[in-house]
Amino acid sequence: MAEKKAIADALICTVDVVLLTLHEQQLQVALIEREHAPFEGALALPGGYVRTAQDRSTTEAAVRVLREKAALASPWLEQLGSFSGPERDPRGWSLSVAYYALVPAALLEGQPGLQLRPVARLPRLPFDHRAIIEAAVARVRTKSQYSSLPVHLCGETFTLPQLQAVYEALLGEPINKVSFRRKIDQLGMVEPVEGAQELGRANRPAQLYRLRRAFRQKLSLLERGLNARN
Repeated sequence: MAEKKAIADALICTVDVVLLTLHEQQLQVALIEREHAPFEGALALPGGYVRTAQDRSTTEAAVRVLREKAALASPWLEQLGSFSGPERDPRGWSLSVAYYALVPAALLEGQPGLQLRPVARLPRLPFDHRAIIEAAVARVRTKSQYSSLPVHLCGETFTLPQLQAVYEALLGEPINKVSFRRKIDQLGMVEPVEGAQELGRANRPAQLYRLRRAFRQKLSLLERGLNARN
């Protein structure tokens, strides 16, 4: 019994969430100012302890952390991996189960305490949060080549040119329009919004689309990525 208590006392178990969005045509991460030591006042990822009496899983803990610290209902949320060791937290040996979420920028507007920073120019961060963000960005960019993942950065409705711009921002390179439209057809993830068009454009209005209900909680996958040559 004493041994179990010693193990429990020594282990710090938390969740951290990498909230990624597109703002000013850049991939950015949402950070929050820490209220307590260690690193009080520093910008960090939204995170918190796993409450074993309340959370049935680390995913539930991550959903709760988003609700409590970012005032967000769970958007697209996926487990990234675990980060652990004796050096990552000055309080002792710790384990963090990290998640990442793709969020339309409009959902983050006006959220108190959240500050956006470009992933290419991160400030100094506590713990191993830089490594967690870098791992999340790498995962998102890889999955963007062959899945519907980037659509979760769009709002409820969007045009195909807007969706293509999101993919290009994540992949860091232009995509041939014809090839892109073909891949989107293969993914089968979007549907036109009947009678809805984007107005106020110099050229003709563009058809608005939305994510199909079947793919709101799962990804559509391609056999060949967007950069495949054949």
